[in-house]
Amino acid sequence: MSADRAVATSTDARRVVRLIHAAAPLPEDCGAAALGSKAWNLARMAALGLPVPPAFVLGTGWCAEPGALDEAAWRPALAELERLSGLRLGDTRHPLLLSVRSGAPVSMPGMMETLLDIGLTETTLPGLLRVSGHPRLAWDAFRRLIAGYGEVVAGIDARHFDADLDAVRGGCDACDERALDFAALRALAARHLDTYRREAGEAFPQDAHEQLRQAIAAVFASWHADKARTYRAMHGLAEDMGTAVTVQRMVFGNAGGLSGAGVGFTRDPSSGEPRPWVDFLFNAQGEDVVSGRRSAYGHDELAAVAPAVWQALLDATARLERAFGDMQDFEFTVQQGVLHLLQTRTGKRTPRAAARIALDLFDEGVIDAETARARTATLDARVLAEHRIANADGVALVPLGHAASAASGVACGEIVFDEARARARRAAGAKLILVRQDAETRDLAALELAEGLLTRRGARTSHAAVVARQLGKVCLVGCEALRLDEAERTLEIGGHILREGELLTLDGNEGAIHAGAAAVVEIVPQDLLVRLDALHGRGVGVLQS
Repeated sequence: MSADRAVATSTDARRVVRLIHAAAPLPEDCGAAALGSKAWNLARMAALGLPVPPAFVLGTGWCAEPGALDEAAWRPALAELERLSGLRLGDTRHPLLLSVRSGAPVSMPGMMETLLDIGLTETTLPGLLRVSGHPRLAWDAFRRLIAGYGEVVAGIDARHFDADLDAVRGGCDACDERALDFAALRALAARHLDTYRREAGEAFPQDAHEQLRQAIAAVFASWHADKARTYRAMHGLAEDMGTAVTVQRMVFGNAGGLSGAGVGFTRDPSSGEPRPWVDFLFNAQGEDVVSGRRSAYGHDELAAVAPAVWQALLDATARLERAFGDMQDFEFTVQQGVLHLLQTRTGKRTPRAAARIALDLFDEGVIDAETARARTATLDARVLAEHRIANADGVALVPLGHAASAASGVACGEIVFDEARARARRAAGAKLILVRQDAETRDLAALELAEGLLTRRGARTSHAAVVARQLGKVCLVGCEALRLDEAERTLEIGGHILREGELLTLDGNEGAIHAGAAAVVEIVPQDLLVRLDALHGRGVGVLQS
């Protein structure tokens, strides 16, 4: 595809509806500017023969005026999606369930909305039960839909649905909701329906097509959300770029057995090492991993329990890396032992990782020397320097606790719990460590002001962690020993209580948390500098200056 065609600017040229499936060729008349990078990459994956669920995409041109998008424009695409799936939206015996996702021409991780399980109603739920033979899946999907739709479409505060969940699991915050059986999830769905009616002033919509119409409108509207605007301002992205909306057949990582969801990178985004870096949860949906509200774990269990699935994932992502010419950040779902790829994009990485990845891809023949030089042109000793904690008198510091490292380096600063405090202390010249329950993108503005982020829950591959790494912030997530008391403005780790304003050090290299301000040393990666000098045809040591 030519660059000219990839950068269409006319709104009319971007008002497109396109199908994505294995037999569909890449669109000849539009590219990422019209379809959004997510859908364009899905189309490229499908064209490679990779396992991508069928979908249709509503182009970015509709975002400026979604009211101009007549349902008649996408009804034929929905009919084709139904044909390809062998299911029908709203059908009581063989219901089609859909995900509705955003996707701008430039990746904006977690800044806009996603809705899952669209099409599930009290009349289609028995059909899902018959088709799947899995009561827990049906009720889990229904309760997820009510809560997600209520939050995104009806504007209901998520805390109301969280309270329902706490009531069903007996107030045990640490209890994994994946352990709830179908009877508990059925009771939870009933609570959610009552909560929706009370907070929205009307009943949850039981028409599958109405759900889809409202979901599409809500995802387009999320382009104007505060966090999306903040992200665009931070990165100099055009307001009129708009988002596309992708409507895709659901696949279920919460179907029990060999089912689950994961997010990963084809290489380590912190160090650049050529090894997969994957978070995965059995019996979960993708939003569980990327939302930042759940802790996830590495791929070891997936590789051990389902080695064939793991090998299929490795093979698929190796193909992705060669086809796209760069390290990839990908999302996937496993449904009853079958792999489905849901997204790929160029992965965010640290400067050190950027150097290592470009050099290795050049050595492997994936990219040429010119591309490698372009990707490393701004990297020098100052940018590549690693910061590590210095041991006092040769004695290693004893940390308060540990967490999963989503971004390497060392950060030290005053503890803050929210944006207001962060703004006040930053204005006073203080360096800050943001401490939160969850790794959520709604904290973007506060994160921008801080040196690092520490959370009780969340995965290394959550959207907030990805953004933290992109911003150069140290990020530790999923610290199970962390207890926050926001009313008292304190935190507790390992029996130590610290107050807001006290100093905390995050060691992203070791995943360690230290009280106070630790001494830091700077280490220059000489091996990378030598390789960069050779790539750019410079004398050894030129990048030291």
